[in-house]
Amino acid sequence: MLRRNGVLNGTVMTGLVAITAALMGATSSAVAQAAALDDPTIVAIFDAANTWDIATGALAKTKGTSKEIREFGAMLVRDHTMVRKQGRDLAAKLHVTPTPPKNFGMAKDHDVAMTKLKALKGAAFDRAFFAHEVAYHKAVIDAVTTTLLPALHNQEVKDLVTKVAPAFQAHMIAAQTMLDKLPK
Repeated sequence: MLRRNGVLNGTVMTGLVAITAALMGATSSAVAQAAALDDPTIVAIFDAANTWDIATGALAKTKGTSKEIREFGAMLVRDHTMVRKQGRDLAAKLHVTPTPPKNFGMAKDHDVAMTKLKALKGAAFDRAFFAHEVAYHKAVIDAVTTTLLPALHNQEVKDLVTKVAPAFQAHMIAAQTMLDKLPK
C-alpha cells in the first residue's frame, strides 16, 4: 500500500467537486439527510461505485500508455470486482434488493466521465484517468464516511463497507502517486 500524499491540482479539484456534488446530490445534504437513506439504497450506491470503477479500470487496461498504467487498471478491475461480489453476496444473504436513489446523478456523471475518457488518447488519457481516479475515490470515501455509513442500519453491511474502506483509500493514494509521476 502506497503512503505518499499528493497535492490535488485544479483539474482534480474540479473533478472532485463534480463527483462529490453528484454523490451528495443522490443523498442530498450529507448527514442531515442520512436518516432518509435506507440500506437497499446504500447497497445500490455501493454496488454502482464499484461497477463504475471496474469500467474505468477496464478502459485503462486497454488505453493506458504504459504497462504500469494498464496494470493499475487491471488492479482496479480485480479489486472492485471482488468488493462488488462481496456486496452482492451479502445483499442476497440479507434478502436486500439494491434500490438506486431516484434521480441518481452519479449515473449520469459516470457516463459523462466515460465518454470523455474514451475520447482521449496517449498522455492526455493517462493524466485524465488518474485525475478521475483520485477525485472519484476521494468523493466515494467522503460520501461513505459522512453520509452512507451513518445512515446504515444493518451491522453486516456496515462491517463490509468499513472493511473495504482502506482499499478505496489505497487506490486513491496510488492514483495520486501515479498522477504525480506523469510528465507535466
